[in-house]
Amino acid sequence: MRKVTLRNLLARKVRLLLSASAIVLGVAFVGGSLVFTDTIDSSFDGIVEGSINDAMVRQAGSGADGTTGGGFNLDARSIPASTVAELAARDGVARADGSVDGQGLFVVKKNGKLLGGTGAPTLAFNWTDAPNTLGEPVATITSGRAPQASGEVVLDERAADQAGYEVGDTVQMITAGEQPRVQAELVGLAEFAGGGLAGASLVFFDTATAQDVFLDGQDAFTSIALTADPGVTQAELVKAVEPALPDGLEAVTGDELTDEIEGLVGQLLGFLNTFLLVFAGIALVVGSFLIVNTFSILVAQRSRELALLRALGASRGQVSRSVLTEAAVVGLVGSTLGVAVGYGLAAALKALFGQFGLDLSGTALVLQPSTIVVSYVVGLLVTMVAAYLPARRASRIAPVAAMRDDVALPESSIRRRVVAGAVLAVVGAGLMASGLAGVASDHALQVGLGVLAVLLAIVLAGPALAQPVLAAFGVVYSRLYGTVGRLATQNSRRNPRRTAATSSALMIGMALVTTMSVLGASVNKSIDVGVDEQFTSDYLISNAVGQPFSPQIAEDVAQVDGVAVVSAQQTVTMKVDDSDTWATAAEAGPLDEIFDIVYSSGESAQRDGEIALNETKAGQLGVGVGDTVDVALGGREQPATVTGVYEDTYVIGTALVPLSTVVASQVQRTDSGVALDAEPGVDVEALGDRLEKATADFPTVTVQTKQDFAESQRAQVNTLLYLIYALLGLAIVIAILGIVNTLALSVIERTREVGLLRAVGVSRPQLRRMVRLESIAIAVLGALLGVAAGLVFGVVLRAAFEDDGLTDLAVPWLRLAVFVAVAALVGVLAAVLPARRAARLDVLTAISSA
Repeated sequence: MRKVTLRNLLARKVRLLLSASAIVLGVAFVGGSLVFTDTIDSSFDGIVEGSINDAMVRQAGSGADGTTGGGFNLDARSIPASTVAELAARDGVARADGSVDGQGLFVVKKNGKLLGGTGAPTLAFNWTDAPNTLGEPVATITSGRAPQASGEVVLDERAADQAGYEVGDTVQMITAGEQPRVQAELVGLAEFAGGGLAGASLVFFDTATAQDVFLDGQDAFTSIALTADPGVTQAELVKAVEPALPDGLEAVTGDELTDEIEGLVGQLLGFLNTFLLVFAGIALVVGSFLIVNTFSILVAQRSRELALLRALGASRGQVSRSVLTEAAVVGLVGSTLGVAVGYGLAAALKALFGQFGLDLSGTALVLQPSTIVVSYVVGLLVTMVAAYLPARRASRIAPVAAMRDDVALPESSIRRRVVAGAVLAVVGAGLMASGLAGVASDHALQVGLGVLAVLLAIVLAGPALAQPVLAAFGVVYSRLYGTVGRLATQNSRRNPRRTAATSSALMIGMALVTTMSVLGASVNKSIDVGVDEQFTSDYLISNAVGQPFSPQIAEDVAQVDGVAVVSAQQTVTMKVDDSDTWATAAEAGPLDEIFDIVYSSGESAQRDGEIALNETKAGQLGVGVGDTVDVALGGREQPATVTGVYEDTYVIGTALVPLSTVVASQVQRTDSGVALDAEPGVDVEALGDRLEKATADFPTVTVQTKQDFAESQRAQVNTLLYLIYALLGLAIVIAILGIVNTLALSVIERTREVGLLRAVGVSRPQLRRMVRLESIAIAVLGALLGVAAGLVFGVVLRAAFEDDGLTDLAVPWLRLAVFVAVAALVGVLAAVLPARRAARLDVLTAISSA
């Protein structure tokens, strides 16, 4: 049996390699995702290792889980310079270095554009030679010298190169503070001790300049780096300085900081890895259809051979193991190639994310042994599971029955599939209805499970669902192509399980693409409707990537001729009764004058200690006007009175507080957006030109009309949508391979039939047309089922997320029609090679084939 199995593998190399291609693509995505995220992890490990000191003194609550907003809010608190000397004098402390960690700074390139404006941040510090945990300086000068006086700056080598600056040039910078523009001479280039910076840029000032730019000239620091005496542990170092710490400060060890940062990186990588692995899973599921079809056809073709083996004494187990051994070889080959392709895919992802600011060029790709093991396990497991049913059927072929030509599967198996599909469809519909009704708290999960159940139901009931569609094709084909059309229809209907399995692979891909298309169109329509109803200002000044900018810009545009009223808004994150909340800080008067915010009860918050909530947040917290909630923001926690509850709106966040609350909480005053209205009778278009001129020196902001704002929001949605389309394209490619493989094997299976058709007068062009028509029917069947399913899923998911802002349904009919047309084209292309092979068969050889 081993020799027979080996002979079969060598005899069917091309067919099995075509099946292995599905595993190659699926495993490549799994392996590539793991290699890419391991590479990011390695890069951040280097950053942490190169930048962490033995211990750090910082503001209490400024960690990742503190009240300052997890790094989103800019902390305005500082530590007096005198504290540095006090801590340096403590036993066990070798040195204490004050650090000014500047936030909200951007380097302007020589061409006037921002450096890293859409990706990794710019990190600004005062220059020190404080050592990291390895005893090395965090950064070293590689060219020029360190900054020593006002008007001098040092950049890391990569940042200087990308910005086009050389030592001696004047560097232009934008900040989010009171000094919106800073310029300094580039006196040196630095190299980070940890190697790559994952796209971040480093900017170093002398201490006095950093304090002037980021701390309004205070003789103070944002944190203090501590270095331990030889033999003193990190824990002992922290214990030594704690008695000298003023109220509101905390000391943390380097290990604690490392764990904290790695936790944040882990969250990022966890989401990214899950996102990529979802598409890998889709590819593997679609690939499994290809494998099932391949081995089903191979078993059917070899029915006489298997019967002869049984007659010669081979047991059912030996026959089954023979087929599974072939599958294992396919899985092994596919997994091996998949690991290699996955490594290349990781390199492509590395280059792609580099375009968005996550530059990993300084970090080599990391191929962990665990990645190789996981890739092989996944590839082999999927292949073996997919081949199990064909192997089981092979072992049950009765020797006498297998001698016949008819090896079609019994109708009872299809009936069982239809019954199982119907049950799943009912369960799925029930879950979706329950989720939409909000019966349970996890209604979104219910809807998702319902969608999955219905998708599986369509796959199971595919043979039955295919019949009316294929019958309709038969009518059209018969009228257009006569006998050839009828033959093509009969071929596609001859084995409904095989046709349905082939089309199901394409159906899954099309269903997901259609679902995303409906959701994307609905998001865009919801944006248009929301902006049209709620964007009532003449102009909005904002940052295209959501970064804060200097409040000075609002003051400048308020002086522009023709501006009547200006409302500056700052987005902050806070905890309201321990609930994470995105809030807007703004002065109520100008905000209410420009925007029509509808209060269902009460009024806007006017003073520090007051807060207004939208209806959703108020409902979640169970509070109303006059109630008191606990608000944690920046450096303090305090009770706040609910002054009003307003209807949900895009204009402001889920909570509204006055700007005085931000200042009192020691969060740096920055702006996230500035809305303004023109004076009555002013030419609005001319005012826009004047606003553009007033903000021309600030590449961090853009001046937008209602239409501009809506287009920018749609552009972000469409970018994500195109990325998802590209990833789902992998499933479509595998589905196309499935059609090619099924048709190729089907032609081989019908070799005698093809010979007879040629013998009775069917020409080669007619034979090619017959195969093409069969392929088009399979492809369009999958597309129609996928589009229909995707429409249902898109409508249901849109309704499930209605409370999250997806208020309007839109169906992109033209795009869906294009999907079906492309599927027909796919059918034509997929049939090229199988049709050519069928047409080139020698008539006499084909007729005499066993």
